[in-house]
Amino acid sequence: MLPNLLAAGIILVGGYIAQVITLRLMGKGLKLKHVDATVHKFLMSMVKVIITVIVVVSALSALKVPMSSILAAIGTAGIAIGLALQDSLSNVAGGFIILFAKPFRCGDYIKIGDDEGTVDMISILYTKLNTIENKAVYIPNSIASKSSVTNCTAEKNRCLELKFPISYSEDHKKVMELVRGVLQADDRVLSVPAKPLVVIGEHGTHAIIILTRSWVKTENYWQVRWDILQKIKEAFDENGIIIPFEQLDIHMRDK
Repeated sequence: MLPNLLAAGIILVGGYIAQVITLRLMGKGLKLKHVDATVHKFLMSMVKVIITVIVVVSALSALKVPMSSILAAIGTAGIAIGLALQDSLSNVAGGFIILFAKPFRCGDYIKIGDDEGTVDMISILYTKLNTIENKAVYIPNSIASKSSVTNCTAEKNRCLELKFPISYSEDHKKVMELVRGVLQADDRVLSVPAKPLVVIGEHGTHAIIILTRSWVKTENYWQVRWDILQKIKEAFDENGIIIPFEQLDIHMRDK
């Protein structure tokens, strides 16, 4: 058995080296062809699994295990594994659906159910998200392909909607002009596809709600949002405009 063991060992070591070289060359080739990062990582994952299976079968063959026995074992194991791993197989199918339908790609910021983050990798079985807190979230592909997905970075531009409550006693026209001026003064606020919108959005129970909608570049969305909120608060303070808050009046009556 010693020669057979040596042959099997050589096949395993050589297969591992061949796998590393193949994946490295494949990675360089896909980069030269400018293949989408999502497809790139998925194909690399698939090829790695295929090479591993081929190497293991070859090593068993070198050990003089009859090929018919190997095929029978693979077939039996395939049926058993298929029944036991139905969810995993659905994850593989979900991976192909994501790959070809492309509801999102690596680098997109998405929301799936209660989870959200930047897509880091789409493998055979799961989709990996990196959250803002740099936490890794692994979502099975079957869930990712069946669930409602919100892709926040699919488009170049994004609508920024903000609401500002003001007292009913305030001059709403003056406040609207003030808000409009802050928006127009920011170069990151776009005039296409639409100019900034400033309207009365709602008559609230304790305040008038000034609604603003403006367009910004997707990559600037959060920074513009934070800056606009700060600038409008400062503008309100400078002009003596009070942002109301809910109050509860309690009246005590003597019996």
